[in-house]
Amino acid sequence: MGEIESKLAELGMELPVVPTPLAQYVPAKAAGDLVFTSGQVPVKDGKLIHTGQVGADLSVEEGAECARLCALNCLAAVKSVVGSLDRVDEIVQLRGFVNSAPGFDRQPEVVNGASELMVQLFGEKGRHARSAVGTSTLPRNVPVELEMVVRVSPQRSSG
Repeated sequence: MGEIESKLAELGMELPVVPTPLAQYVPAKAAGDLVFTSGQVPVKDGKLIHTGQVGADLSVEEGAECARLCALNCLAAVKSVVGSLDRVDEIVQLRGFVNSAPGFDRQPEVVNGASELMVQLFGEKGRHARSAVGTSTLPRNVPVELEMVVRVSPQRSSG
């Protein structure tokens, strides 16, 4: 187990299995030293943990919980491409989409669930650029969807 996954365990969390894409895309794709994740939703053990709009069906705290799970799913997707989260040099950007009730304006607090986790796990390397966008709906009525861009170090050869 690597350093980042050990920190996750200390926080009582673990990386989930990478969710299977529902269409013709991949969970994450490397381009040079950057890895881009597809939008990840709050799925755990193959099931959505919540559905609905934040500010109507879910509280800000429940939305932040969803954002944390989305971030874990993003990290699992990154690991599936690069082999180890210890190769992450920095979290470059998070883009959070929040299924928001009319008039709800606390999207930044919801997406902070993911942002705070990145800083807990990666320290200063976890600080990132970010968008927190409110939408009137998301696919399958999920409350939060998150995308991530990370910069990774080159794979070290063992020879």
